[in-house]
Amino acid sequence: MNAETIERLRQRLAALQPQSVLIGDDSQRHAGHAGARDGGHYTLEIVAAVFAGKNTVARHRMIYDAAGDLMRGPIHALSIRAKVPGEV
Repeated sequence: MNAETIERLRQRLAALQPQSVLIGDDSQRHAGHAGARDGGHYTLEIVAAVFAGKNTVARHRMIYDAAGDLMRGPIHALSIRAKVPGEV
């Protein structure tokens, strides 16, 4: 588990003022996958009011924008579940 990458992602996602953030590291399940050599595979469950009125694509774009350069380095793949309060 790459605790440093998870903490950096958590810090960046704070800009979205989430009510909750759960980040899991699934990298071990993808060992040997060519694209995984330079970055890990993570899952994200995030609940934030800022997603209200936004479709799934818009929510994911907001998350990718917040993650920034982490998506081009330490994070190879990110599986996202983005909800607003009440959708949980």
